[in-house]
Amino acid sequence: MSGFGKDSTGQDIVSFVALGDSFTEGLSDPYPNSDSVPTGRYRGWADRVAEHLAEHVGELRYANLAVRGRLIGQIVDEQVPRAIELAPDLVTLCAGGNDILRPGSDPDAVAVVFARAVEELGRTGARIVVFTGFDTNWQPVMRPLRGKIATYNMHLRAIADRYGCDVVDVWSMRILDDPRAWSEDRLHLSSEGHRRMALRVCEVLGVPVEDDWNRQWPPAEQRDWRMARQEDLHWAREFLVPWIGRRLTGRSSGDDVSCKRPSLEPLRLPRD
Repeated sequence: MSGFGKDSTGQDIVSFVALGDSFTEGLSDPYPNSDSVPTGRYRGWADRVAEHLAEHVGELRYANLAVRGRLIGQIVDEQVPRAIELAPDLVTLCAGGNDILRPGSDPDAVAVVFARAVEELGRTGARIVVFTGFDTNWQPVMRPLRGKIATYNMHLRAIADRYGCDVVDVWSMRILDDPRAWSEDRLHLSSEGHRRMALRVCEVLGVPVEDDWNRQWPPAEQRDWRMARQEDLHWAREFLVPWIGRRLTGRSSGDDVSCKRPSLEPLRLPRD
């Protein structure tokens, strides 16, 4: 694999395209108030990685085609051709999670589609980074899905080996078992979770950073069981029930949402 922020040929990465769903779009990580980004746009680990790359190479052209709620078939049909057209040095691909979460989904079948996407992207010569799924053992409602996610992860590793991709092993990131790594909806990373994910991706890419993604959390505030149960009930009412409702009706949080950076454009670093 290439190192120190290099592409597949050993040159500096100067163009980067991110593909995927809400994880890559950056949900629950809003930009701070800034005149350098549109109001209300999410930041997320991919934007943060792009910022680290820009600090390393000077100017980076960056596109983020990810849209919340997208299934893998939609990512292959809508995002992969656009990424091939843009011909970047670096592509990140995280896809299939929304499919795996659906009742009756088959991780073997999802992996076949994922492999096709990687094969098509590989023809560009770009350095490709893929992601395993999260370990949901910390989340009781999602815990029954661990077996399907683990099966999909094994496929992803095999695909990465076959096509020479880098792998961000999200499953092994035990630091994300802490609730503070997650937003209020418990489905998307918090701003701190996204920050740590960006540091982990930079580690895989070999991009120098000044912090450690695996730094231990400070001691957590103690909560009594009543407060914990109230938070669980609030979460179920505000987030879980609507999420289940969308799954049952075939709706998506990404309906009528377009990607935030459809073209390779020079990245303007935000002023925090």
